[in-house]
Amino acid sequence: MSEAECKQEDSEGTQRWFVLRVQSNREERVRASLEKLLELEKVKDRVPEILVPTEAITELRGGKRQVVQRKLYPGYIFVQVEVDERGNIPQDLWHCIRETSGVGDFIGAEKPWPMRDQEVAHMLGRAEEIEEEAPKLDIGLKEGELVQIREGPFKSVEGYIEEVNPASGKVKIIITIFNRATPVEMEYWQVQPI
Repeated sequence: MSEAECKQEDSEGTQRWFVLRVQSNREERVRASLEKLLELEKVKDRVPEILVPTEAITELRGGKRQVVQRKLYPGYIFVQVEVDERGNIPQDLWHCIRETSGVGDFIGAEKPWPMRDQEVAHMLGRAEEIEEEAPKLDIGLKEGELVQIREGPFKSVEGYIEEVNPASGKVKIIITIFNRATPVEMEYWQVQPI
């Protein structure tokens, strides 16, 4: 794409948020490529923000707890773009964004639909909330599920999950001991679904 196609316009427009469909599991690479192209074409100031919202979760990998970033909207990135007086993305910016490797298309039928103000507030507010929160555990178990205990004094005993606590990483399981239903609290990684 030539500089002539992506030249910066003299008029200053307002900015709106749009959703871009991108290749799944390549959101960060697409964001970096888009930022690089906008910088090269000297139009970066017209696209001030590109977001890939994520949240921190704690997973058990290889017997150790690790904090990993999980994408809130896999296959999508959010772009704040300058728009003209009619609310449309100028053609030069539209072509710059669309020509980026890994970009599918904007969300919208015939033309890109801008996000509504309440959607933007929710997305930006949610991103700020997540940054302040402690990482969540990705337990992957749900109440009522039949599980088998993998470790400890009740190894190989089966029971039903009564309660899941993602904050502490513990699950309460109802097992049968001497023909009585007995609640037992375990670490989530000590049980496995059957």
